[in-house]
Amino acid sequence: MTTIHSHLLHTSHWGAFRAETVGDTVVAIRPYEGDPDPSPILENIATSLDHRARIAEPMVRAGWLDRGPGPDSKRGAEPFVPVSWDVAIDLLSRELKRVYETHGGEAVYGGSYGWASAGRFHHAQSQLHRFLNVLGGCVRSTENYSNAALMRIMPHVVGSIRAYMDRATSWTVLERHTDLFVCFGGIPLKNTQVTPGGSTTHPTRDHLMAAKRRGAEFVLIGPLRDDLPAFTEPRWLAPRPGTDVALMLGLAHTLTDEGLHDRDFLGRCCAGYDRFEGYLLGRSDGIAKSAAWAEEICGIPADAIRALARRMAQRRTFINVNWSLQRVQYGEQAPWMVVTLAAMLGQIGSPGGGFGHGYGSLGYVGRPHLKIGPPALGQEVNPVKTTIPVARVSDMLLHPGETYDFDGKRFPYPDIKLVYWCGGNPFHHHQDLARLRRAFARPETIVVHEPHWTPMAKHADVVLPATVTLERNDISGSTHDLALVAMRRVVAPHGEARNDYDVFADVAARLGAGEQFTENRTEMEWIRHLYESWREKNVGRDGWVPPQFDEFWGKGIVEIPAAQTHTEVVLYEDFRADPARAPLNTPSGRIEIFSETIDGFGYDDCPGHPTWLEPTEWLGAPLADRYPLHLIANNPKTRLHSQLDMGAYSQASKVAGREPIRLHPDDAARRGIVNGDTVRVFNDRGSCLAGAIITDGIRPGAAQLSTGAWYDPINPEDPNAMCVHGNPNVLTYDRGTSRLGQGCSGQHALVEVEKWTRPLPPLKAFNPPPVERRG
Repeated sequence: MTTIHSHLLHTSHWGAFRAETVGDTVVAIRPYEGDPDPSPILENIATSLDHRARIAEPMVRAGWLDRGPGPDSKRGAEPFVPVSWDVAIDLLSRELKRVYETHGGEAVYGGSYGWASAGRFHHAQSQLHRFLNVLGGCVRSTENYSNAALMRIMPHVVGSIRAYMDRATSWTVLERHTDLFVCFGGIPLKNTQVTPGGSTTHPTRDHLMAAKRRGAEFVLIGPLRDDLPAFTEPRWLAPRPGTDVALMLGLAHTLTDEGLHDRDFLGRCCAGYDRFEGYLLGRSDGIAKSAAWAEEICGIPADAIRALARRMAQRRTFINVNWSLQRVQYGEQAPWMVVTLAAMLGQIGSPGGGFGHGYGSLGYVGRPHLKIGPPALGQEVNPVKTTIPVARVSDMLLHPGETYDFDGKRFPYPDIKLVYWCGGNPFHHHQDLARLRRAFARPETIVVHEPHWTPMAKHADVVLPATVTLERNDISGSTHDLALVAMRRVVAPHGEARNDYDVFADVAARLGAGEQFTENRTEMEWIRHLYESWREKNVGRDGWVPPQFDEFWGKGIVEIPAAQTHTEVVLYEDFRADPARAPLNTPSGRIEIFSETIDGFGYDDCPGHPTWLEPTEWLGAPLADRYPLHLIANNPKTRLHSQLDMGAYSQASKVAGREPIRLHPDDAARRGIVNGDTVRVFNDRGSCLAGAIITDGIRPGAAQLSTGAWYDPINPEDPNAMCVHGNPNVLTYDRGTSRLGQGCSGQHALVEVEKWTRPLPPLKAFNPPPVERRG
């Protein structure tokens, strides 16, 4: 018998790779040979394919099967009953028909977050929304958990959000021209491993190295020392978490007080600076936002603040603020204040100067942007116009009919009867999991497509096993990567797992919408169609003729010439040169340091100019007397969100199987905690266990526990039960950033930590739920 070896090219959101197989078994994942700095997250893939957490057959929660649809607090605590695919499709079709006929599309929530695959065809959110739209539509979410506050504030300040996100100043410009990088939240390489749609290269490390070799200086502002690579030799300023805006105001005050601000630029290119300056100097409220004032709040010495402000004025300075700074209460203020600070320096629009958002948040920021984006599956027209901010899902389910403010308007929450989730794990993204569990008890039916028994799958009524990318064909592409990758199927599906597309096609056919959903195309016919449609748009552009589909599919990759991108971008270069001829899409046509529009909303949690607003939870709050550690719930290093948490690389980072929490030696000593101890992290909202790592790479008074550990309640019947695996969202507060942005504010929370001295409870995060097989 001949053993067949293959090394097929494939890709993921964290990078391209080759899957080495022997027969129908993946034996290794090899990074793509063209990637200078491949992501170690790739190590999670092989060990997750046949893990016990895989869902092998369609499942229905016993209570839903026996009692029928309806609100149910037993979700997440009852056994599941295996059924055939025919029975599952029949049950699902009848339930969808009932809900649409009785309540309409306004009662269906299409919950998906789009990160399930780098593929452009098997893109879970696109597939789900296309399916629901042909049935009658659905309520969907807007924005995202990563940068929703930024997405809402910046159009008021600089006009188009996409214009400056997609056309951010190129890394190649920064590495040659920037003298001083001031990095609020750093530029952590762990985050730049990830690009939506995948990437064949990871160049951020090399850009930073090139800038450092040229003599650029780096200043890291944040509680974690490793948020900038050690080779940049940064000066580390560690303010109290959540006080960055106060520090920025102290810098701005120094610029004004010492006459270092660029009044010409502020006059030509900005609107409302005088209103802001009145606040900055204390004319409007009697409090000058001086360096000494900032020191009292942020803990950075006033002399250090003044020295940094002077250095910023003397050098070609680029200010980056990571998305983490806006994922907090009043998160709109930090990105707005960074724009204001950069405007005061007068370097916006000049090579190597100005500002950026997210250079350390995702891998695509600062990379060349394709003139024509990658292929994409059309979602059809949604007849339901109701949307919600994505981070308000618990509010929607718990308070149907109540109204909420959002970016100057007021909307009612819809009354959702059926939640359909395909791709994504809200137990990773959402805050206050006890509240989320109570919210998920409210709908009449929850349907989930998933490859693995995630916490969301365990809280569903109908669970349909989905393939992973290596078990299907697809095509990948990103708006900022110079390649499309043929994601050819490598192994057979696990158990009875099926592609989302095939499941939706069967259900749509039962409900009389099959042809509208499929357009009579199979999976491969769709992939060919998407590629050829993309190819037609590119043929002849700058003399380039992309290969025909068969050549592309056989080779596994098509490389896109650099001429097909916007290269060497300097953000707002044309605007700086002539604001009248290249105005911004704001009411004034200029950068709005003071916004009449926002001021007119009358929001006390988002005034008309950047403002220091004291958070409910920070080390200066009265609550800190009870919970004296400031938790940083940042993105993990060893996985994308919660994906493949059971994988080898993610598991290697655990401490006794639990998510690691980093503590400063002084804080650990006060609590009798040593390296490797299991600790309990708690506040009024909940508690979890974690494994202690003691390091001086974190600021005293802060604790860092990454998101993404699969939620594992010690008692599944109790929404308030302790998570024994280390999911920080049992601790975080479920509130919008402000009435303007309504974004996720889950980056910070006040907590206490104590050594766990009782017997360790077992870990069940990756175990399937109880199964009840019926004859």
